Amino acid sequence: MQSTPSTTEFDLIVVGAGAIGENVADRAAQGGLSVAIVESALVGGECSYWACMPSKALLRPGIAMRAAQAVDGARQAVNGTLDVPAVLRHRDEVASHWHDDKQVKWVDSAGITLIRGHARLTGTRTITVESDGTTTAYAARHAVALCTGSAALLPDIPGLAGAHPWTSKEATSTQQIPDRLAILGGGVVAAEMATAYATFGAEVTIIARGGLLTRNEPFAGELVGDALRELGATIRSGVETTDVRRLESGAVQLTFDDGTTLEADELLVATGRIPHTQDLGLASVGLDNGDWLPVDDTLRVVDGSGAPVGDGWLYAVGDVNHRVLLTHQGKYQARAAGDVIAARANGTAVDDVPWGAHVATADHEAVPQVVFTDPEVASVGLTAAEAEKAGYRTRVVDYDIAGVAGAYVHREDYVGKARMVVDEDRGVIVGVTFVGPDVAELIHAATIAVVGEVPISRLWHAVPSYPTISEIWLRLLETYGRP
Repeated sequence: MQSTPSTTEFDLIVVGAGAIGENVADRAAQGGLSVAIVESALVGGECSYWACMPSKALLRPGIAMRAAQAVDGARQAVNGTLDVPAVLRHRDEVASHWHDDKQVKWVDSAGITLIRGHARLTGTRTITVESDGTTTAYAARHAVALCTGSAALLPDIPGLAGAHPWTSKEATSTQQIPDRLAILGGGVVAAEMATAYATFGAEVTIIARGGLLTRNEPFAGELVGDALRELGATIRSGVETTDVRRLESGAVQLTFDDGTTLEADELLVATGRIPHTQDLGLASVGLDNGDWLPVDDTLRVVDGSGAPVGDGWLYAVGDVNHRVLLTHQGKYQARAAGDVIAARANGTAVDDVPWGAHVATADHEAVPQVVFTDPEVASVGLTAAEAEKAGYRTRVVDYDIAGVAGAYVHREDYVGKARMVVDEDRGVIVGVTFVGPDVAELIHAATIAVVGEVPISRLWHAVPSYPTISEIWLRLLETYGRP
């Protein structure tokens, strides 16, 4: 836990103490290595304080309120409107009031040395850390793992940077809800924050040039868009923002390529991510500053030919390697990377380590994700379009989730849809998408079916309980037909 450790040499140095860095460090420490972790901000990282956790704290109260209002008997007990100050107080608790004391205690209890400061690579297995005006050099005997994550991308739109827009960081930590919020982008952050702020009573306008949630099955964006409009949000697609400026009044003005303009009190930019590698010293080891860091299946950084950089001492885990920018996938990589680093340090064959030679198999075609809008979007594997593009001979099966008995019991106005994409040659599912209230808890069953390549013929014997929404599995199989 000390900021100035008594030694400057460790088996492994991890740069970045977010959820991914913590997991790499923990697994390596469990493998018997001496480990230091370097952090310039809060231990616990983006997910704990400005992303996954606070965003869900903002979303859940409104979703719970609408769920109660959709069931007779419960709706009579729901009086008044959402208490927004109470929601923000709860969000502050979830984000630990932006203090990392508990996370620091965990690092200490795991036997990991915490070094506070900004780290830069300065050579092979060597970093320097700047802290409180001093610079200290540290050496790693075996490996350095870069777990520095990503940051919001600000597109090159005239005036945008000078208008001081929000990113997801401000949207999840603000203490004041703007009367008018414009959101630039149509992805997960845009959809989730539009749901939250429209619930809070803000006048929300989404500017999504290509549409909403376009990486999902088309019906996902359609159903979420319908729900957002019911909440009072406006969705503008097919237009491009050509100019942004902060007016003397304090409002933000956006100009579009069709000549129209829009004013809002705040502008949230949610158009993508860039790697946190701009000031990491990558050039000192022959890499380009500011780049994503491609890796092999054991998370070692590789060059353009696919060969490990140097003798394979440098690792990149989580967002920074650009495989899948999701916390749970980064933690999956981190557990594997920590085991692999410990194995190599101890002279153990990587194939003998759990996840070893197959570290990134879940990153290719079996990635689960939940968009916590209302309705939720839960998906795993390939969309129908992706499966076709990948060359699978597929059959697509759709079913209205509202037709399942458990859905009607759940809420009287249930609206949702399910899709499974079947590889006809192997008789296994390669993709599943659920859209509807509370479908997040269905997705792990789908993940097991996809990752485990469970044959359709075998899935008939996995009997869902009645009356639950999980009966959607039976309806999908019935629609597909008995093998």
